[in-house]
Amino acid sequence: MSVSRPVDLADEELLDRFRRGEARAFEELMRRYRTPLFNFIARSVRNQATAEEILQDAWLRILQGAADFQRASKFSTWAYTVARNLCIDQARRAVHRRHPSLDAPSGRERDEEGPSLGERVADGGRAVDRQAIGNELQLQLAAAIEALPDDQREVFLLREYSNLPFKEIAEVVGAPENTVKSRMRYALERLQEALAEYEDYARALG
Repeated sequence: MSVSRPVDLADEELLDRFRRGEARAFEELMRRYRTPLFNFIARSVRNQATAEEILQDAWLRILQGAADFQRASKFSTWAYTVARNLCIDQARRAVHRRHPSLDAPSGRERDEEGPSLGERVADGGRAVDRQAIGNELQLQLAAAIEALPDDQREVFLLREYSNLPFKEIAEVVGAPENTVKSRMRYALERLQEALAEYEDYARALG
């Protein structure tokens, strides 16, 4: 009779095995979710060191709460909910001690320190290449995501970077699924508007 390896098991079965004393099962859960959870947290708090601390705290809370986990929800839903709540707590604490220089995203700092993309394009016939536009677009996209309202940004991150379905996102954020879809639509509209200037550059490169 073959024995299923941890890597072959569903998340919830791994948690069940961990609760029965199999440490390797929890190690597999950490392996699966370490990177996606960290990416979500890092994009939420916008500070790598803080994100690493929150990730460790999230795993500790998941570990401590494993015995009470209910199969009514997916493990991923629970894990992202724990991470989201910790990010919210961090944001509330940061309001009271935030320094202006730490509050400005890199995209804004970059714009203040040097000429805009449009100015560089118009400067003395300097060649516009795809790599330069791509780099600028990535920075502008990051700044545009940071500028989204909190409720729209978290839905966007959970959908686009964590690949969660809308139904699961609704459980994570505690809102109706239709509300979550509306937030995603508004987020995409804001991002499209923020990046509209790059459409002309993209066409020029074509």
